[in-house]
Amino acid sequence: MKLTYSTLALLAWAGALSAQQLPTQPAQPQISTSATGEARVQPDRATIMFAVETRAATAAKAGADNARRQKAVMDTLRKLGLAEGQLSTSGYSVAPEMRYDGKQSQVTGYVARNAVQADVRRIEQVGALIDAALAAGSNVVNSLRFYSSKADEGRRLALADAVAKARSDAETMAKAAGGTLGTLIELATSGQARPYGEEFAMARAATADAPQTPIDPGEQTVTVFVSARWAFVPSR
Repeated sequence: MKLTYSTLALLAWAGALSAQQLPTQPAQPQISTSATGEARVQPDRATIMFAVETRAATAAKAGADNARRQKAVMDTLRKLGLAEGQLSTSGYSVAPEMRYDGKQSQVTGYVARNAVQADVRRIEQVGALIDAALAAGSNVVNSLRFYSSKADEGRRLALADAVAKARSDAETMAKAAGGTLGTLIELATSGQARPYGEEFAMARAATADAPQTPIDPGEQTVTVFVSARWAFVPSR
């Protein structure tokens, strides 16, 4: 049987009309919720940023003085139990110090700066390490940051908390709407878990008779966010 162009057009039109007349299924109603979950963790690790700054009339003299003092600091930290893998140089610079007089600038000297990061695995050592580094020649403590080696465990607890809150809200909404909560359609988390409660410190060289630096890491709160969608089942 040979089909002409007009016959094909008629069949296409008839198929489209038939599809339009088919009953459409109503979209299944859904309930969407989101929630934030939290978990508390105890910090058991710390990162300290020590630095030595030296000034001299020449760059070579500033660098030499800096090297001598920073070596004394690192030797002291090693004697207190920090291994090679726990100490690393985080920055080094030698730059001129300038004095500006109107439109003229003049070099007045040079500043050398060597920063070292110390990864502390025994939280009770933090105060003693800071005091020892300052006594050995470090004259700047850029920062002190606490963290927990159990952060992943805290994140999972926070996720469970967030999902439970999201489901509880969805069940309340479903009941208020005159139905029940159906099957879970989608569940997602976004962003990274953020620990709150980190401590930061800035310090300068302490006097020889100063008491030991008190350190209290406190607790950290791990926070996560989840979003979810469930089917809504209307009451019949």
